[in-house]
Amino acid sequence: MRSRPALFESDLTRRRITTPAGTFDAIATGPAAGRKVLLLHGVPECGIEWSHQLRALAAHGYRAVAPDLRGYSPGVRPKPVAAYGLDHAVRDVVEIADALGWTRFDLVGHDWGAITAWITASRFPLRVRTLTAVSAPHPGALAEALRTDPDQRRRWSHLDHLRDPGEAERVLLADNAAWLRDGWPSAIPPERVAQYVRKLTEPGALTAALNWYRANDFTDAYQPVPVPTRYLWGEDDKVVSPDTARNTAQWTTGPYRFDVVPEAGHFVPEEAAEETTLHLLDHLATY
Repeated sequence: MRSRPALFESDLTRRRITTPAGTFDAIATGPAAGRKVLLLHGVPECGIEWSHQLRALAAHGYRAVAPDLRGYSPGVRPKPVAAYGLDHAVRDVVEIADALGWTRFDLVGHDWGAITAWITASRFPLRVRTLTAVSAPHPGALAEALRTDPDQRRRWSHLDHLRDPGEAERVLLADNAAWLRDGWPSAIPPERVAQYVRKLTEPGALTAALNWYRANDFTDAYQPVPVPTRYLWGEDDKVVSPDTARNTAQWTTGPYRFDVVPEAGHFVPEEAAEETTLHLLDHLATY
């Protein structure tokens, strides 16, 4: 039986990270001198989605930080849709690392955080020691699939309603955010869902989260990732097709491993918290 993700406790320290883009809220843990790990959350979560992994990393001597990304941190919540393009998100990662004093670090990402991490690792291989990507494929593999794979186009089209300015917010927030509250799998406890909903109902937060979808259409040119990479994909993922996940291998030039997480959907870090943690620790120990 899978363990349920632990809720926020005092062993995870809240901190603020000031960068040229603004101030990011974050959760940090582990010894200051430990090997550095930066964890990027997905949409529509925030840094606390990594609570299980953060504790495990600290227990193994790593220094781990999980920021609330652009739009989720009130101090970095610009209004223009274009401000949520992936180039900005990648720049945020580097500037957060700079603000932390991290010359080199291991990078972990889920969903949009994973897409950001793929691009960061491809552009800054001298900064990123290893990459662990969860759920979301390399954006080059996704772009190709959206052009050629009817199954992937069908899965991605289910997200089209999130790109409708104003109307998407109205639907998601109606009836005390009922649709939003129902959007998480049962493996995520109600207390954690309530934390996410509180974050998303802050002024401007939901629009900022949706702007990640509105600002990015996957038509850019992408580079392969040269650093050691492990990609975890849930076998019941309704967003990313099996072929898209498997074809991600074509977008790596360094050591690469692809693992299917059984009985998990798109929210792998919380649906399969223990499995995700074991994979992450194994990947870091290998490199």
